[in-house]
Amino acid sequence: MAVPVAFFALFFAYPVTAIVGRGLKAEGDWQFGRIGEVLSRPDILGVLWFTTWQALASTALTLLIALPGAYVFARFDFPGKQVLRAVVTVPFVLPTVVVGTAFLALVGRGGLLDELWGVRLDTTVWAILLAHVFFNYAVVVRTVGGLWSQLDPRQEEAARVLGAGRFAAFRRVTLPALAPAVAAAALMVFLFTFTSFGVVQILGGPAYSTLEVEIYRQTAQLLDLPTAAVLTLVQFAAVGGILAVHAATVRRRERALKLVDPAQTSRRPRGVGQWALLGGVLLTALLLILLPLGVLVERSLDGPGGYGFGYYEALRSVGAGGSSTFLVPPLEAVGNSLRYALVATLIALVVGGLAAAALTRRAGRLVRGFDALLMLPLGVSAVTVGFGFLITLDKPPLDLRTSWILVPLAQALVGVPFVVRTMLPVLRAVDDRLREAAAVLGASPLRAWREVDLPLVRRAVLVAAGFAFAVSLGEFGATVFIARPDNPTLPVAVARLLGRSGELNYGQAMALSTILMLVCAVSLLLLERIRTDRSGEF
Repeated sequence: MAVPVAFFALFFAYPVTAIVGRGLKAEGDWQFGRIGEVLSRPDILGVLWFTTWQALASTALTLLIALPGAYVFARFDFPGKQVLRAVVTVPFVLPTVVVGTAFLALVGRGGLLDELWGVRLDTTVWAILLAHVFFNYAVVVRTVGGLWSQLDPRQEEAARVLGAGRFAAFRRVTLPALAPAVAAAALMVFLFTFTSFGVVQILGGPAYSTLEVEIYRQTAQLLDLPTAAVLTLVQFAAVGGILAVHAATVRRRERALKLVDPAQTSRRPRGVGQWALLGGVLLTALLLILLPLGVLVERSLDGPGGYGFGYYEALRSVGAGGSSTFLVPPLEAVGNSLRYALVATLIALVVGGLAAAALTRRAGRLVRGFDALLMLPLGVSAVTVGFGFLITLDKPPLDLRTSWILVPLAQALVGVPFVVRTMLPVLRAVDDRLREAAAVLGASPLRAWREVDLPLVRRAVLVAAGFAFAVSLGEFGATVFIARPDNPTLPVAVARLLGRSGELNYGQAMALSTILMLVCAVSLLLLERIRTDRSGEF
């Protein structure tokens, strides 16, 4: 636990505490009375209520739509499976401002629904909920599907032989085994929707505001740092309470599982019902995932002179179309993002892997509390983290404001929880008797981990690496404050282009967003091809 604790204390707790402390201090004195004043305001209470219920609704809707997809990807073998798995993960790395813009083109004024049926959903909660499902679909598919594909189907088949119906066998055998992974996926979806920013700001309009939107408004527009600090504390306390309940609930349901090679559980669909389920999942992916992505691609190619690659060509110059906020051509953001994401992924795997290994030891309340704390970066305002980096990491021996490593560190903060939540259910499912047998045969703890745990969790490690790389590519909230002007990331470059008026800037933003999608899809597709060996060691 030493390395993860030091990492989070230095790069998360210290910056967040510093920025909140500045907001609650006035002339050297603490202003705790400000908390009651802020929380008694009707507008703030309305923000708290909307933040909570839309996150619950988004989580429930995401699970309802994505769990069938998790089953299909875990149990069925069909042409194009690896490509489709990579495609459904692409939305998760897109900056939220791009996601909001894509759905605005679908459901807003002049969008696809408006043109076909005269229906507009922008400035309604339905647009927000659908965009959240689009964004978080891959979280459920990969987190739940990763464990589902390693569950031995013969256990459920044995229940069927003993007289249980299909639903009863699933409810009594498979669902309890999947419960930790489902809870982990639901937790991540809830945290992301609870702290939603870009989607709500673009699609919700002035009528809807989450805590994250309100923190940004109080900080950047009204310059009311005390109110922003109070809202940050409220967000922190709410997320901490949710994580504590989650840790206590999930631990009661965890048990050792018999894991098998995913190749042994995947087969072609059989019967009308399974083919219908596969068709329904493919149709859902087409309408929910591919259609918004297709809008972005179409917009990136639709130039003033007709369809072509004019917007892509403009990315190669600094000042195309007039003055520019870029010191380098926007296309250089591609290389910057890849380098930052690779370093951030390595950091996240080391820190998250050590944390997951420590959490498998079940060492009492201290470890259970640490389990909850690891998820806090997903529930704390990225605005707060970004500002905290700027005001704390500016003095020796940690003067990192001008160092390139600052961006990967911020990205790794978001990647570590995904590594832990992906690896932990699989690590805890490993039967302790296997480790004990290895120890009896003379293996050291390190060799026992290498010979017993690692072969069983290699696929989980690859899934965790994919998630960490994906979230690093798309991280925006904290990166926008610390990325150097001469080394922007893809999301920062897209946001800068969207923030400037003009058809050329908008087209370049769509072109850069399309490049981000392609980079992510190719990276995830390569990751899918790195399979664990099928030697029967499972």
